[in-house]
Parts: sequence; C-alpha cells; structure tokens
Amino acid sequence: MASGDFCSFGEGIEILQQVCRKQLPPCNLSKEDLLQNPYFSKLLLSLSQHMDESGLSLTLAKEQAQAWKEVRLHKTTWLRSEILHRVIQELLVDYYVKMQDTNLTSEDKKDFVWMRARLQQEVEEQLKKKCFTLLCYYDPNSDADSETVKAAKVWKLAEVLVGEQQQCQDAKSQQKEQMVLLEKKNATYSQVLLRCLTLLQSLLQEHRLKTQSELDCINAQYLEVKCSAMILKLRMEELKILSDTYTGEKVEVHRLIRDRLEEAIHLREQEMEKSRQVLNSYEVLGEEFDRLVKEYTVLKQATENKRWALQEFNKAYR
Repeated sequence: MASGDFCSFGEGIEILQQVCRKQLPPCNLSKEDLLQNPYFSKLLLSLSQHMDESGLSLTLAKEQAQAWKEVRLHKTTWLRSEILHRVIQELLVDYYVKMQDTNLTSEDKKDFVWMRARLQQEVEEQLKKKCFTLLCYYDPNSDADSETVKAAKVWKLAEVLVGEQQQCQDAKSQQKEQMVLLEKKNATYSQVLLRCLTLLQSLLQEHRLKTQSELDCINAQYLEVKCSAMILKLRMEELKILSDTYTGEKVEVHRLIRDRLEEAIHLREQEMEKSRQVLNSYEVLGEEFDRLVKEYTVLKQATENKRWALQEFNKAYR
C-alpha cells in the first residue's frame, strides 16, 4: 500500500469510527479492529456513503421522508376535521340541553336556518376558548393577559411547541450518542479491568514464588533451632533423672571408686611399660621370652578389664 493510500486509509478510519458511532452503533468497532481488518473497513466506509444518519439507504430515507410528509399532511387535515366535528358536536349537545330546559315552540325548535347562521360564530368562539385554555395550560402566567395578547401568544404557540419538540428530539439523539459512547467506554473499562486483574495475578504469583524460598529457608532455620532445643531438653531430662537417681553420698562413693580405678590403671600401665622394656631386652630369648609374653598378655588383659570397668562407671555416673 502506498503512503498516500495509507494516509487516505487512516483518514478513512477516523471517518469510519464517527460513522460507526452514529450510523452503525451495533458494530461498536475500535480503531484496532478496523486497522486489523482493512477490507471490512473499506466495505463499511463504502456502505456509509449510501446511508443516512439513521442507517437507512439514501433512497429509502428519501421515500421515508416523503411518506412522513404525506402522513403529517393527512394527519393535519384529519385533525382539523376532527376538531370541527367535536366542537360542532359539543355545540349541538349544549343546544339540545337548552331546548329541553326552555319553553320553545315547535317552529322555534325547527329553525335550523338561524342555527346555521350562528354555527360559524359559535364554532369560532369555542375554538378560541379551547386555544386560550391550551395556552394557559402551557403558560399559566398568560391567564391574566388580555385577549389580544393571548391571541398573539396562541399564534406563536405552534411554532414554540415545534421548537421544543425539535429540542427534545435533539436531546434524545444526544442521549443515544451518549449511550453508545457509554457502552463503548464500559467495554473498554471491562477490558482494562481484566488486564489489570491478569497483571495483578501475575505479580502476586511472582511475589509468592519469590517469598516462598525465603519462607522455606526461615522454616528450615526454625526447625533446626527447634531440634537443638529438643536435644538440650532431652539432655536436661536425662541429667534430671540421674540427679534424682544418685544422691550426694552415692556420687562421692563413685568418685572414690573411680579414683582408685584410675590409680590402678596407672599402675598397670607402668607395669606394662616395664614389661614392654623387659620384652625388648629379652626378645632374643626363646622360652623365657614366651613366658614373658604370656605374662605381658595377662597384664594387658587385666588393664583392659579395669579400663572397661572405669568407662562403664563413668557412663553410669554421668
């Protein structure tokens, strides 16, 4: 697409948006939709050239306008006839009531010539009263005006009512356009709200994943400290049981026994050292060496037994 065509197409998009708001409100197309579908946009733009603001084709709109003009003309003619008919009917009813209430001869009752001569004047008077009543209903302040002023206001009343009717129609058209814009804004706000909710959800998910590792690390440290506290508590319970089991006298006796055992172990170790030296000195001897080895083995076994007894004693004491 050439640059000139693109510019004209862009201008056509702007025009088409205005056309959619006025002539094609059910479409509710955004600028992005029109740009993504250029051939459909061109179709709508070409169709808009053959349509009026109401969405009808120009031919149908012209025929409709002519039909409404004829309808208004026939309606005006019918209303005139209907008003005259009703006014004459009301005059006849009033005349019939007067005939029943007054003593008139049969000749007076059949004087239709006189009634016909008075009919036009009576109809004009009745129509004037109705016009003045309508004027006072529209403008209550006109009730105090003179008949001349009332007649002048009645003469302009139709024009004033037509102007107000046109204002009402214009207000309805503006309200319709505002409703279309409101629906468009509602749709836009809904889309923006959905995007914001999606973004908020992603942010919450990212924040939760980021803080989850930190929370797991804190939980691991807490469990480690709690485990150490439980071990210390178990050790305290063990020491408490031992302190309740062994009294001070038993502890003192065990200390004496341990001291003696340690002293005996020390003496045995000295003997072992001496035996080791003797063995080293008599290593060249035969049977004498075997006897010394056996003696050394016995001493070593006795030392191990006493060492084991001391360890068991220390375990029990602790």
